[in-house]
Amino acid sequence: MSEQSTSTTTSSRPRVSARLAAIAESATLAVDAKAKALKAAGRPVIGFGAGEPDFPTPQYVVDAAVAACQDPANHRYTPAAGLPALREAVAAKTLRDSGYEIRPADVLVTNGGKQAVYQAFAAVLDPGDEVLLPAPYWTTYPEAIRLAGAVPVEVFAGVDQGYLVTVEQLEAARTPRTKVLLFNSPSNPTGAVYSPEQTEQIGRWALEHGIWVITDEIYEHLTYDDAVFTPVLRVVPELADTTIVLNGVAKTYAMTGWRVGWMTGPADVIKAATNLQSHLTSNVANVSQRAAVAALTGDLSAVDAMRTAFDRRRRTMVQMLSAIDGVVCPAPQGAFYAYPSVEGLMGRTIRGTTVRSSADLATLILEQAEVAVVPGEAFGPSGYLRLSYALGDDDLVEGVSRIQSLLADAG
Repeated sequence: MSEQSTSTTTSSRPRVSARLAAIAESATLAVDAKAKALKAAGRPVIGFGAGEPDFPTPQYVVDAAVAACQDPANHRYTPAAGLPALREAVAAKTLRDSGYEIRPADVLVTNGGKQAVYQAFAAVLDPGDEVLLPAPYWTTYPEAIRLAGAVPVEVFAGVDQGYLVTVEQLEAARTPRTKVLLFNSPSNPTGAVYSPEQTEQIGRWALEHGIWVITDEIYEHLTYDDAVFTPVLRVVPELADTTIVLNGVAKTYAMTGWRVGWMTGPADVIKAATNLQSHLTSNVANVSQRAAVAALTGDLSAVDAMRTAFDRRRRTMVQMLSAIDGVVCPAPQGAFYAYPSVEGLMGRTIRGTTVRSSADLATLILEQAEVAVVPGEAFGPSGYLRLSYALGDDDLVEGVSRIQSLLADAG
């Protein structure tokens, strides 16, 4: 074959695989990147996009990492499933915080929570399987489901339900192809928290119908008012053979950049996911793992201090957003996000622009008020915004004040 014909044949094929071309960019990271780029260009942008505590990692965790750097054992490959000390710490932490026992052998340490999400879906889903996905949902879930060849089936709960889906809604969405329910409480993006009774009802329903539960519990320590975190395996222990638990140190210990998460579950699933990880990334960075051991074996005083600050900011943000005509902002009960409905602003004209969607509104807020928020389209239906209150008090008040001033012009 001639050089010219080879070039023609190659150029007629897609350069990027259909599988990866179909993936949408993480909207939350995109908003955060745009805000940082504008700040670097000298614009006074305030970013409410990133789900990242603004506190430093606790010093005792940093000290453990510094010491780990000096140990040559941490300069080498270690088991793909994680350091034995960390898997043991995860098992002990599970008993302490969630109230049930697991074996260290049933823990897989991952490169952040996102890898745990991807590998959990990859481990149990086949092409054509359906996953019930309560919406609003974290933006990564549907992409990870599709990468596994499965189909996300959105089950939406709005403001009137406090963003909490019901068993009746799940049952209406169930089909013979339903294999998995994704459960996230406390929730990103809404901050909603299922009560113990609601959690048990949903768990019993999943057990009755033989549906796997993948439960993301990374915000477990961030709840407010009377809300309590309820591990599904504590209230429905019979689900242990068909449940995968996802977690990590990022939110609890302000360790987003350290990239340590984990998944726990039945032995065969953890083995399959470990095999995948052995080819995908191998072990998580050893220094980060040693830091995570220190975090999990220490006390929770650092998270208590963060939660107090988040609670104060939460109340301020809800009060200020609720004062805007056309905005309805339920008080989040967990995590560090507010998820106001802006449906009342749709169709209004603001500074010459008619708002048709929450994406339009987010763009307008960034351009006119120099405030970065994430539109609802990233998490499900349009008509909502997500604002993180994991930023300083002064920036929070200034940012929401700018939004108030802008939206006061809505006609």
